[in-house]
Amino acid sequence: MNLYSRYIGPKFVSCLCSMKDIEAERERVVPLAQGVVLEIGIGPGLNLPFYNPGQVTNVIGVDPSRAFLNLGEVRHRASRVPLEIIRAQAEALPLGDASIDTAVVTYTLCSVQDPVQALREVRRVLKPEGRVLFLEHGLSPEPGVARWQYRLNPIWRSLAVGCNLTRPVAALLRQAGFRFENVEEYYVNGAPRPIGFHCRGVAKAT
Repeated sequence: MNLYSRYIGPKFVSCLCSMKDIEAERERVVPLAQGVVLEIGIGPGLNLPFYNPGQVTNVIGVDPSRAFLNLGEVRHRASRVPLEIIRAQAEALPLGDASIDTAVVTYTLCSVQDPVQALREVRRVLKPEGRVLFLEHGLSPEPGVARWQYRLNPIWRSLAVGCNLTRPVAALLRQAGFRFENVEEYYVNGAPRPIGFHCRGVAKAT
């Protein structure tokens, strides 16, 4: 791992993901979490202020990146809900089957190595009635925007330490065996379209 990937890139991504418009998106999703919560890609802990202590028993935050976890140390300590951090890959969660009430997946599918496998692992650890709350940027259905996303992706992936602009979020969830309770696809106001296409909603295992 080079110096950029270890120090500069994670700070750049964390700053982008903590912008006011993105915080507002998080606030639409994270407070819906209930019970025992799994958050994959917890990193800097940007979702932690939005968990409702009256609804959440505890949060298990999983992330493989020491660099991103280090950025979240202050937020982790200040968590309003009991928090356990596990350094692990989302594609191989060290958790038992049917042990989680809610999975929270925000701005993570863009950077995991195998998003379908990560989501299948989420499906495995969810209880039968469990839900996935998701908020992700990804591949636009508009051909003109998508072409720019594919052109820019190699540069963006290097700049944003592994983040991809071309992941088809809804399709990945379906492929992993989820059905939608609700789903919205839209562009975030003020963001360039190749970066700003979002998919947000709630899903359950089929």
